[in-house]
Amino acid sequence: MAKRVLPPQFELTFGAGPGLREEREVLGVAALDRMLKQLVEGATQNVRVCGEVSGLHRASSGHCYFTLKDEKEDALVDCVMYRGATSRGGNRLAEGERVVVEGRVTVYAPRGRLQLVLEAVLEAGRGELLEALEKLKAKLQAEGLFDREKKKPLPREPKRIAVLTSRDGAAIHDICRVAFSRGRVSILLVPTPVQGQGAGERIARAVRWADSLPGIDAIVVTRGGGALEDLAAYNDELLVRAIAAAHTPVITAVGHETDVSLCDLVADVHAATPSQAAEILVPDSRERLESLSHLGERLHRGMQHRITRHREQLIRLERRLGEPRRRLLEEAQRIDDSLTQLERALSRQLRRLRGTWVADTRRLDAQHPRRVLGAARERLSPLLPRIEASMRRRLDAGQSQLARSAARLDALSPLAVLGRGYALAKTLDGKVLRRASEVPIGALIEVRLEEGHLVARIESARGTGVDAPTQTE
Repeated sequence: MAKRVLPPQFELTFGAGPGLREEREVLGVAALDRMLKQLVEGATQNVRVCGEVSGLHRASSGHCYFTLKDEKEDALVDCVMYRGATSRGGNRLAEGERVVVEGRVTVYAPRGRLQLVLEAVLEAGRGELLEALEKLKAKLQAEGLFDREKKKPLPREPKRIAVLTSRDGAAIHDICRVAFSRGRVSILLVPTPVQGQGAGERIARAVRWADSLPGIDAIVVTRGGGALEDLAAYNDELLVRAIAAAHTPVITAVGHETDVSLCDLVADVHAATPSQAAEILVPDSRERLESLSHLGERLHRGMQHRITRHREQLIRLERRLGEPRRRLLEEAQRIDDSLTQLERALSRQLRRLRGTWVADTRRLDAQHPRRVLGAARERLSPLLPRIEASMRRRLDAGQSQLARSAARLDALSPLAVLGRGYALAKTLDGKVLRRASEVPIGALIEVRLEEGHLVARIESARGTGVDAPTQTE
């Protein structure tokens, strides 16, 4: 870049060199701002700057306002990109993004503030701060610190609330104003730094200390809005883990409505503003009185409606029941009629049973064993002589038949033949002999006579087919 020559007004403004006159021109503030603007713009035409976007705000007019932050050193510059230039890469602007911008540096005279007026956004990338924050967020989420199941419920009637914020900030005043207007509650201020080196660790110690105090119903971690680097303390890992380990319910209200820190993700409840945190924690006594009054009216109407319904039901029952004395008389008459009908039915039943009993008695008398036996004996008496005569005739005829059969048997009996001088010859094993050739000579035979038996030895045999007699020993 070529060496630029300072305008003469610069030398007059900041003093004369050695040997020059001591006369100095007195400038007005506006003149000084115009001089600085001319000087800075002349030295920074079409300058390119690399940095990280922070505190981005897109106005309804179409202009973009943000801070360009150095990623390695503690330095920043205010930037503006007007509506006419946003078409040249303005869509690349995002919170925490690393960008390379082109423009000129100027001095905004009404405020005396240095600004970088952008003409174009040449390239973009994720900033180191935002990238580190995303990595920490992913790590804590993987450990389950943001799980909804681990959120503790807020107390319904908190009596004592610990507020962790700056002593001089507007957050504590907003919380006290809203809380005291809504109900009776005690607020314990725990002064803590809200930004700067080591702020996250100090807030974490304050959370642990407030959690150990007896009687604390809820803890509020809060501060006002700011840029991303201003809220860095509330993205500190130590603070996030301290909130997750607290036994007391923790509600956070950090930054504006659009700002969401890691503390907001791990807290039991996240409020958009400190005032909203107070509204969430402290129930409004006026609203509760109105709600109780409304509930009382509803209860009164409900009871009136129920009483009216029961009264109408009672009237209907009374009409159905009628006068008790008359109802009793009617019931007594109904009972008497029932008794009369019962007596008549029992009388008819007794008469029917008596008739059945008489008929059964007569039938049993007629079928009595003595009577039955007597009648049978009378019927059998004339038959006995006839049976005796018939039996006698049958016996005589049988005896005659038996005598004839016995005579025939005697005539045919072998014993009768033997009685006439004949004999019956058998072998010793009982076989009857009919021919002489049936036994050999010398064999023993049995001879049956009319009276007695003889055993004889065959010495000779005569007859057809008989061999010559043989003498045997």
